[in-house]
Amino acid sequence: MKKLVIAAVALCSATLASASDNALWEKSTLNEILNRGELQVCAEAGYMPFDMRDKSGNIVGFDVDIAKSMAKAMGVKIDIRNTAWDGIIPALLTAKCDIIISGMTITPERNLKVNFTDPYIVVGQTILLSPKLEGKVKSYRDLNDAKYTVATKLGATSDYAVKRYMSKAKLNLFETESEAALEVVNGNADAFVYDLPYNAIYAAQSKGKVLHLDESFTFEPLGFAIRKGDPDFMNFLNNYLAQIKGDGTYDKIYQKWFEGDAWLSTIQ
Repeated sequence: MKKLVIAAVALCSATLASASDNALWEKSTLNEILNRGELQVCAEAGYMPFDMRDKSGNIVGFDVDIAKSMAKAMGVKIDIRNTAWDGIIPALLTAKCDIIISGMTITPERNLKVNFTDPYIVVGQTILLSPKLEGKVKSYRDLNDAKYTVATKLGATSDYAVKRYMSKAKLNLFETESEAALEVVNGNADAFVYDLPYNAIYAAQSKGKVLHLDESFTFEPLGFAIRKGDPDFMNFLNNYLAQIKGDGTYDKIYQKWFEGDAWLSTIQ
């Protein structure tokens, strides 16, 4: 009799677990994507070389190629939805997209609102400096002075980095990276703080109008952001990242955008 009761309990538990798993899968964003036949990605165009506009107005970049590879792995189409940075997490939370793939740094504050995948790349903050300060400013520590003006993008991790490490300097915030960096070129700011990849490319294009202090002074892992409570989607994404980093797909995309420069002539 005891054996029959134990067997019945085990069967009931298995049935309930199976029903629970099926319910989670029905609600999973991954299931929605497969049924819809389209992966909807929030990204903000303007962050070289992650997300940019080409001369035809299309959003291209490192993130876009990874997203396209992801959609191909799912067997679905892709829709890259240009989204202002200050509204990109709200857009995800209100289901205006399935995922954020837009050079987003994993931070505790953001992690309270969204879940992040394993990092897909690690970057850090560096400085674009006015040429007039060559030799006078050698690191971020030297900019921590009330006589200096530092520009960066509103709401980005660079915003918080300046407030933390250069709290004595005057901080000017802008809606886009390009606006903030241009302040240094135009002589309205002494320095621009932002992510290493963007600054390296900007400095190469500036033809001596800015100097790049290229030693990162922060550690910033970037991840894909998704809504909370979706283990199936998270499982797929982390396994996808492991796969493309193991089979050479990631390296090919990385080399195109970070080690090559053929794409520079195609962007706006």
